[in-house]
Amino acid sequence: MPFSLHQGDALSVLATLPDHCVDSVITDPPYNSGGRTAKERTSRTATAKYTTAGAKRVLPDFTGENMDQRSYGFWLTQIMTEAHRLARPGGTALLFTDWRQLPITTDAFQAAGWLWRGVLAWHKPAARPQKGRFTQNCEFMVWGSKGAMDARPVYLPGMYTASQPSGTKRQHITQKPIEVMRELVKISPEQGTVLDFCAGSGSTGVAALLEGRDFIGVEASPEYAAIARERLKSTLGDTLTQDDFTLAT
Repeated sequence: MPFSLHQGDALSVLATLPDHCVDSVITDPPYNSGGRTAKERTSRTATAKYTTAGAKRVLPDFTGENMDQRSYGFWLTQIMTEAHRLARPGGTALLFTDWRQLPITTDAFQAAGWLWRGVLAWHKPAARPQKGRFTQNCEFMVWGSKGAMDARPVYLPGMYTASQPSGTKRQHITQKPIEVMRELVKISPEQGTVLDFCAGSGSTGVAALLEGRDFIGVEASPEYAAIARERLKSTLGDTLTQDDFTLAT
């Protein structure tokens, strides 16, 4: 079955899935960042944090973006522990994060049982320059494995350059570029299964399907789950049958 998409709380949904059912966990959790002070990070919506003032298109907001540092670390450890159970031995995991949350993300990653193997960089050419400061034009992907990995004949870069989708192609506030996601899913074996428990508008799933992988997605927001559902179905196009997907709430 190429994909299944669940709308609901990630921890609750993952608890219903069987052990060792995925090859890779590739996800972009809410950063709980976006501010210089704790108050700015915990009191503003995702829209207020990550959308340019005066933007013509207003995209749906999403939850889970207002945890303090200790709460975020605890939640991330919980959910990555559950994801560790779902991963097959030797399976891989990649977590998006920013510079501010990189330390707590690597701590939670290891506390959940994953073997931390490195940090990848996503360079964003369109980042806004800051007078008198360094431009914040990189986000990061913490990656690792569930124990030892098989030596597969694949050589993947550790640095990616691509801009966020813009205009009508941008369907999520923090949407990642498909060209980056298509490279990342290649860490999963051919015909393997990729899990994204913060599926958003479905970019990880679209990339997985385009690269010949199966996909399991979980998204809390009904609005974004609906967008992801249509993008996934559209990716399979004319080849899609009812046996190719599962939609659940």
